[in-house]
Amino acid sequence: MTTTIVLTRHGHVDWIAPERFRGRAEIPLSALGERQAEALGQRVAQGWKPHAIYTSPLSRCVRTGDAIARATGAHAEQLSNLADTHYGQWQGLTHDEVRARWPEELQVWFDSPDMAAIPGGETLAAVLARGVEVLQHVLHHHQNQTVVLVGHDSINRVILLHSLGLPLLRYWRIKQEPCCLNELSVEGQTFTIHRINESHHLMMVNG
Repeated sequence: MTTTIVLTRHGHVDWIAPERFRGRAEIPLSALGERQAEALGQRVAQGWKPHAIYTSPLSRCVRTGDAIARATGAHAEQLSNLADTHYGQWQGLTHDEVRARWPEELQVWFDSPDMAAIPGGETLAAVLARGVEVLQHVLHHHQNQTVVLVGHDSINRVILLHSLGLPLLRYWRIKQEPCCLNELSVEGQTFTIHRINESHHLMMVNG
């Protein structure tokens, strides 16, 4: 009796390079991101038959989820707790811009992210609480089914850390590329990770 969670990230957006704190900003998928989403949809369709797809309410995730829905025939709906971290006053700024105004706070974010206090923003502990609610929703409504989650770099890292039983301090030890794929299985309350940050399905579109 196993529940399977296919955890994915949205496709490429222009604010990925140079790196900015994207957070809750509405940023559309780039042309590359649209192609990545289509490739991700085909990869999911080849490997799984999802019963449901849940996406962050931000359009970059909704568009990615729509591509998966077209490829698999599963219904996609939004789940607010999958939204990206709320970066408060840092949202939309580059790392250098934040460093110029909040050098100490930014250093804590990189050195001890579990202790970071982003001005006007969310703590990783708050993101974790949302991530656990996402998992509880899936396990309550989709026991022994396969579900696709389309989230963001931050929420995905936190969900994976929780599934591995690792502290938030290890936040930077997990990578999540655009339109990557992670696979988790849940038996009872035991999580097993089968894939992390898989992206070979993007080789052709990424060039």
